[in-house]
Amino acid sequence: MSARAPSLLQLWTRLSSRYLPFADAASTELPLSRLMRLSLFQVSIGISVVLLNGTLNRVMIVELGVPSWLVATMVALPLVFAPLRVLIGFKSDHHRSVLGWRRVPYIWMGTLLQFGGLAIMPFALLLLSSGDAPGQEIAGRIGAALAFLLVGAGLHTTQTAGLSLATDIAPEHSRPRVVAFLYVMLMFGMMASALTFGGLLAEFSEMRLIQVIQGAAVTEMVLNVIALWKQEARDPSRTSAARERPRFGDSWRHFREAGGSLRVLVAVGLGTAGFTMQDILLEPYGAEILHLTVGETTALTALFAAGTLVGFGLSARRLGKGADPYRIAALGGLVGLFAFSCVIFSAPLASPLLFRIGTTAIGFGGGLFAVGTLTAAMALVQNGESGLALGAWGAVQATAAGIAIAGGGAIRDVMSQLALDGRLGVALAGPATGYSIVYHIEIGLLFVTLAVIGPLVRRHAPSSPQQLQFGIAEFPG
Repeated sequence: MSARAPSLLQLWTRLSSRYLPFADAASTELPLSRLMRLSLFQVSIGISVVLLNGTLNRVMIVELGVPSWLVATMVALPLVFAPLRVLIGFKSDHHRSVLGWRRVPYIWMGTLLQFGGLAIMPFALLLLSSGDAPGQEIAGRIGAALAFLLVGAGLHTTQTAGLSLATDIAPEHSRPRVVAFLYVMLMFGMMASALTFGGLLAEFSEMRLIQVIQGAAVTEMVLNVIALWKQEARDPSRTSAARERPRFGDSWRHFREAGGSLRVLVAVGLGTAGFTMQDILLEPYGAEILHLTVGETTALTALFAAGTLVGFGLSARRLGKGADPYRIAALGGLVGLFAFSCVIFSAPLASPLLFRIGTTAIGFGGGLFAVGTLTAAMALVQNGESGLALGAWGAVQATAAGIAIAGGGAIRDVMSQLALDGRLGVALAGPATGYSIVYHIEIGLLFVTLAVIGPLVRRHAPSSPQQLQFGIAEFPG
């Protein structure tokens, strides 16, 4: 029995490194325990995203009776800071600190902003919903707006600087696997927090709302402190006042002058809009048009997430073998065309199966597109300014996604009303028309995206695997 023990142990070691998810992401420079601690800042980001875009969205409208237009405005406020991600990344690249830290001060400041916003948010929402006097209503709106702005600013700051810190720590050869781990941890944070918030708020009360939101604030603070503990090495020489810091305009000009950088960012904006305009429409489409139950529409999120993870993993694997990132992005666009075609035809064919296939394919194509464009953008980085490149991608991606989601909802409402009023003709006088028009617009955006990427595919020949790995800095914000 003792003779067999070493062989069984060796077998388990080989199996774990080969089949255990992300076991091979660890390295000598970044052991698994340190990597897991570092990934906690992504969990905290997932908590904020679910709280802003999911839980509070429903609570404000249903339980608190806040008007829908005001809720939509509050939820969209964090997008105000999305374009500033490029400046945040640049500042963290060249931050001067007596302690010799570049990323930690920004991550800590972002954490404090999120904590402050969540601390005052429940009281502002309660005042907004129950304020009878005009002064109370105005104070509630100002407080709620301030809370959402603080959380949004903290979210963008923490994630931009946190991913830049991960770039500094992770060795180049393990970055594709490390970024996959961080991506899954972000989704884990979103799913776990969604289930937790749903359970805690099943029996709604104002006191419970205060406890849940402020509990989330404390949880995020604790997670980020643990994530940051002894992660960034102190290097006063790198942040000393004697070291010359480039101006933002000069760094941005150099980034633009790197061949095709603006074209890559244009492709990111168009493709992101093409994939995300349907973000809030798929579940209502399944319920209203295909008559799916609540459980069946909720399962669509799992299908979409599964497709995204598969696309992410496949593209990271292909890029690790030297594939052209522009071709990967273009393949994602082509998959998107197929996916939205399936969603469109699922209505006339009354096929929930075709709809589920299309939903999964949207996630798969979006994963391919995100990895391809991010890798291509990061290949243009000069002088080690990963924060600038990451911020530029995050700014374009977040802004385009926010505008597309809001635009998709507005287009659907307007066109559905026109169709039901008979103004679009008898053939289009149905509830599916508004949704279908949005999906057709997304197909058009993806065609334009492919046209933008086309010259880049011809211009850039496939490079070696070392040059085109998908790394930490390329992680989407």
